[in-house]
Amino acid sequence: MKNKYHRLTLEEREEISNGLWAGETFTVIAERLDRDVSTITREVRNNCKYKLCYRAVRTHQVVMARRKRQKQPKKLEVNQNLNGYILEKLNLKWSPEEIAKRLKVDYPDNMTMRISHESIYTYIYCLPKGELKKELIKCLRRERNLRRKRKNGHERRGGIVDAISISERPAEVAERTIPGHWEGDLMMGKNRTSAIGTLVERTTRYTLLVPLEAKDACSVRIAFARATKKIPRYLKKTITYDRGKEMAEHKLFTKDTKIQVYFADPYSPWQRGTNENTNGLIRQFFPKGTDFKSVTKKEIRHVQDLLNDRPRKTLDFYKPDEVFSKLLIH
Repeated sequence: MKNKYHRLTLEEREEISNGLWAGETFTVIAERLDRDVSTITREVRNNCKYKLCYRAVRTHQVVMARRKRQKQPKKLEVNQNLNGYILEKLNLKWSPEEIAKRLKVDYPDNMTMRISHESIYTYIYCLPKGELKKELIKCLRRERNLRRKRKNGHERRGGIVDAISISERPAEVAERTIPGHWEGDLMMGKNRTSAIGTLVERTTRYTLLVPLEAKDACSVRIAFARATKKIPRYLKKTITYDRGKEMAEHKLFTKDTKIQVYFADPYSPWQRGTNENTNGLIRQFFPKGTDFKSVTKKEIRHVQDLLNDRPRKTLDFYKPDEVFSKLLIH
């Protein structure tokens, strides 16, 4: 009968190493050490890729260091300010990376307010089963499947009359060096009977969510014009849109707002990558199947504010609202 389990000693690890080099099986080594064969198997497989790479001293040092780390109190258990900050931002749908990087902006001189995004993920997934773990996992942005070509996306019958192609768009738009260029789209709701409009400024990622009474071209034109009315002229130069029929009144829209509309090529969502990515963030708050007819304007504005108050990697973890506000001439 094997002895009651206790941790492997350095001497036992030396025996394992010698046995492996001698060509012995795990079973033979286990019998000589009076250990269960699963203990030997686990020891070797957990600490080296190949049996002959197993080294007793190096393995023992790694295991002891690992054990020491496990005994140390976790940073988030002892630093309640850091813990509170992380929980608050997770509930705002920030990603662990956004949280980790934004800490350096919000607390530039406080080194106790530092943590890696890997540690935040580890903290979440190592929580014991319960409501807290469920809620925090729900806050994480889920990996999306590849988008399918949206042949049945927006209504496209008849095409867009006098559409100006994205190929004619000024070069400064693609370079993102000069602000004032936007991307637009509709986000469809339950059974495609409702929608909201989305407008994203390409340089700052500042986002406008546009409540819609209906999806027809007239309703969309009026709603988008109203949403952009208070934006200074120098910050609303162009909008790049897809070929959705809801933008059929683009010439009237341009006449009313002085914003030139350009159209992406059919089935080319990557030409409006900023908008596509932002729509993914919006889906954290309004998942597929949302009936936008039952969502209030106040709720839509709240989500808009959350998006613009969220640090972005592409902005060096500054927030769209911070970057956009600096462009406003007061």
